[in-house]
Parts: sequence; structure tokens; C-alpha cells
Amino acid sequence: MAAHLMKHGNPMAVFNRTASKADDLVKSGATFMSPEEVAKQSDYLFLMLGYPKDVEKMVLDPNDGILKHMKPGSYLIDHTTSKPGLADEIYNHAIKRDVFSVDAPVSGGDIGAKNGQLVVMVGGE
Repeated sequence: MAAHLMKHGNPMAVFNRTASKADDLVKSGATFMSPEEVAKQSDYLFLMLGYPKDVEKMVLDPNDGILKHMKPGSYLIDHTTSKPGLADEIYNHAIKRDVFSVDAPVSGGDIGAKNGQLVVMVGGE
């Protein structure tokens, strides 16, 4: 998804828990940063993590969570297939920080992503 956005001139700051998985994006011009750094500078922050527990830790962890570093007026878009209750919890925390939270799981898998043919199911205000 990031590669397609970059092809259309959108700059990217990226993070992956396994840094080498972001090598192709970095070679194409993305900047590799820590989650905190990405959160501080991004107007639109996209997540796609493995499991709901990963999303909860990445977003809401009191020590390392990205939400507390996001700019007012920015958007947190979570593409992880998750739990509706977690999306509600993130929304409730985000709105207090003037951050917009969108739950947006995708369908189409790796092939859909490579071909730019994902379906996104979006919920939020």
C-alpha cells in the first residue's frame, strides 16, 4: 500500500518491527523512523499489524503508545483486522486528543496489495 502511495508522489515515513521488511520502501525513498517519530510528524498514520493485542500496545500503551504523540487534527487509520471493541476504545482515547480514529480493515491479501486492488471497509466519524 505504501509503495503505491509513494508512486503517486506521497512521501512516506515507515516503521516495521522487523526493520529489513521495510528495506524496499526505504530504497524507494521512504524514511525509516521509530513509531514515536512517525506519530509526531504524520497527518495521516496508517497501521496494519498482526493482531488486536499488537494494535492495543502500539496505540494505547502508556509508555510506548503512539496516540499520545499524534498531532491534534491528525488521522489514525487502522487497517488491522481487529475487534470492534478495540476500535471503540481507540476512538474514545483519540477523540480526547483531537485525533480522528478510523477503523479500516482490508480484504484482498498480499496479491491485492501488490496489484493495488484492496477493498477497504471503513468505519468512523
